[in-house]
Formats: sequence, structure tokens, C-alpha cells
Amino acid sequence: MMYPLVQELAADGIPVTVTCRVLGFSKQAFYKWQANPVTDRDWNDAHLINVAIDIHHEDPAFGYRFIADQLHHRGIWACESRVHRLCRQQRLWSVFANKPGLTRRAGQAGARRSRRPCLHR
Repeated sequence: MMYPLVQELAADGIPVTVTCRVLGFSKQAFYKWQANPVTDRDWNDAHLINVAIDIHHEDPAFGYRFIADQLHHRGIWACESRVHRLCRQQRLWSVFANKPGLTRRAGQAGARRSRRPCLHR
């Protein structure tokens, strides 16, 4: 995000109008951000991440689906895809995520074994 940079340059005496023009956004957007630098979504995500970390530390054997279920049981409503995104950002994975022998290499997804030509026709 470039808005903190504009704020720092403004403190050094560079006009906000010039900085916003050079960086390619409007000064109204900067002033809107300055009035409320933390959005409601960021605030809610931060609280959700704190609870998810607590749940994961209680039982690290399960992944984001278990965390989503536990959030529901605690009265916190969040869809599974949102919990998945936040867990991925925070690197909250199941301790059993990578099972030996089940890892795929590049090119294996959906690849089929090639058939040998039939030689005994």
C-alpha cells in the first residue's frame, strides 16, 4: 500500500497532491485512508486469525476445515474459504498435511500412463 509512503513524504514537506499524482492515485483516496487506516475487514480478519491460532495450538492435527467448524461452535461465523485464506496466510496447516508417498510432482496432476502399443495382434 502506498498511502503510508505519502504520509511519510508529507511529513518531510513534499505536497500530498504531487506525491499522489506521481504514484497514480487521487488525493481523495489518500485522505479517505488517512481518516480510517484500518478497514473493518482487516480488523475482523485480525480477530479471526487470533481465534484460529488459538484453535490450531489446541489441536494442531487438523487443518482449516476443523478450524472453521470450531469457529462455528464458538459462535464466530466465517465461511470455509475465508478461513482457508487466512490459515494459508498464517501458515496454519495440519501436522499431517504432507503424507509420504502422496506428494505430486510437476506434470502429474491428471497425467495418465501412456499405453504401450499392442504387439500381438
